[in-house]
Amino acid sequence: MMNMQESKLIPDTLLLEERAGHVLQAIIGMADEDFGYIPFFAANLMEQPAFLTHGDWDYGSSHGRLIDALILARHMTGDERGRDIEERYRANFLSFFKDDGLSYRQINPKAPWETNANLIDQRAVILALTSWYMSTGDRKVKQIADKHVAALKRIAIKERDVWYYPASEYTAKGWPSANAVQLRLAPDPAAFCGRLVMPLLKYYELTGNSDAIELCQFFSALIVHRSGVFHPDGSFNDALAYRSGHFHTRIGTLDALARFAWHTQDASLVHFVKKSYDWALSRCTTFGWTPGDMHEQAFEHETCSLVDLISTGISLAHSGYVEYWSIVERFLRNHLTESQLLNLDWVVDAQDKSNDETGMKSYFKVAERARGAFAGYSAPNDFCCNVSGGRGHTSDLQTCCIGSGTRGLFMGWSHTITESNGTVSVNFLLNRGSRWLDVSSHLPHEGRIELEIHRNIPRLLVRIPEWAGYAKIAVIRDQGDSVLTQTGSDPSMWVNQRFLALGEAKEGEKITVTFPLSERQTVERAVGQEFVARWRGDDVIHLSPEGTHHPFYNNRKVSDQAPMKTGKYRRLEEEFSW
Repeated sequence: MMNMQESKLIPDTLLLEERAGHVLQAIIGMADEDFGYIPFFAANLMEQPAFLTHGDWDYGSSHGRLIDALILARHMTGDERGRDIEERYRANFLSFFKDDGLSYRQINPKAPWETNANLIDQRAVILALTSWYMSTGDRKVKQIADKHVAALKRIAIKERDVWYYPASEYTAKGWPSANAVQLRLAPDPAAFCGRLVMPLLKYYELTGNSDAIELCQFFSALIVHRSGVFHPDGSFNDALAYRSGHFHTRIGTLDALARFAWHTQDASLVHFVKKSYDWALSRCTTFGWTPGDMHEQAFEHETCSLVDLISTGISLAHSGYVEYWSIVERFLRNHLTESQLLNLDWVVDAQDKSNDETGMKSYFKVAERARGAFAGYSAPNDFCCNVSGGRGHTSDLQTCCIGSGTRGLFMGWSHTITESNGTVSVNFLLNRGSRWLDVSSHLPHEGRIELEIHRNIPRLLVRIPEWAGYAKIAVIRDQGDSVLTQTGSDPSMWVNQRFLALGEAKEGEKITVTFPLSERQTVERAVGQEFVARWRGDDVIHLSPEGTHHPFYNNRKVSDQAPMKTGKYRRLEEEFSW
């Protein structure tokens, strides 16, 4: 249910639900209407004309990611565009299941892969089923999900203390090699087991499914105690067997473990995650660019990896490490939203399908179809990664990153304002509406946050950026019949050093918090390269050297006062969260 509200004057600054509306267009645009509405997986935007391509990820992985993303984006926006194509995605998705409960890749006559249940795909499958059931309560979806989770448990090789998968693909005849089972081979446990914990845990929380929580327990034990994915100092194992320290699967596994640690209240597991997360941060830029891996793909940032960083940071913040709220906000404000493709004037495409290869490649209106998508492989300063190191230029979009980017928007949106036992906390200083209050952010133009209270709040907390200090923070509380002024110099107003404790807030109250903006410069290092970033608050407003194809950051405009626009925030009485 949504509270109806009229439009009002709001700051024309970052609004995550608006960005979710843009990505909806790309999710729908990826559908290949000439090939059963199977979504394209990748795009090369540098070629003239640009083109979209299919691949072996088209099936459980792409459909699962996009169905999950559509559910989250619609929850954020209420946007109903593309429902017909979404129904085609859902029908395709369900058709990939065999009687054994697993989702299988399909045979494409023009490509060399064979039908199999890829274990990476299964993570996207249970992710989509969980969001689908959470949003609809559809009992048929739950039956499919229960059967799927039972299959994931059935095919796992079970040791006394850990469970694992001995190969990356399961076939209708079983594991392809009995020898692999006997030798206890577990190819890339992070990719095939660790990342599964995240959606399995959420599914357990929703349904109480006992198979799901068992998988979480034994897969977590595998990663922490037996796998060797993470070294004792927290660094990633960069051996070839571990995909050269592939960042997306490593940090995705940390996200899963952080959630499981919170669920089980396991302080030692939280510490395990924090150690590796801090190591990962040391390999990334402070604005959110991540390496692809530690060797061959090192230069190629995946939006997927950044969203894993966002999600893990949020879980650690909820576990008490509140310093990660500010780190995550930098990621949201910078590389996540900068990686969203909104300007496509530089892309050359075809206006007809005369050169298309059905089932493989399309040149048709690529720019229009890709608008709103997130970068698949980007450089720190450019949407397109075309460096001389690593693999050179490969592709610019990937469906997995479109899905993950949407999830990143949702994670930021759903954790901007949180409530626990009567305490409402504003964690990110972003525009956001809720049943408790609206937050209007004037950043990065002004150090100014306005709170409009909709109902009585027993205790209200607002996070203040560490660069704002405390001496010059001012709070003005307009309760209609009285105006109260407070300052951050009062030590009793602070909680955990970073949160301003405003006490009880009353319905109808308007609270304005102001603080000085920080302008500074940092030197960022990314795989042997150096970049100079100029910051205003938590926003990068200039980055050098500049990119060449579709440069990042250098078109951001700031002024002394935030521009305003007429709009309204989405305000739901009931929200779901991940």
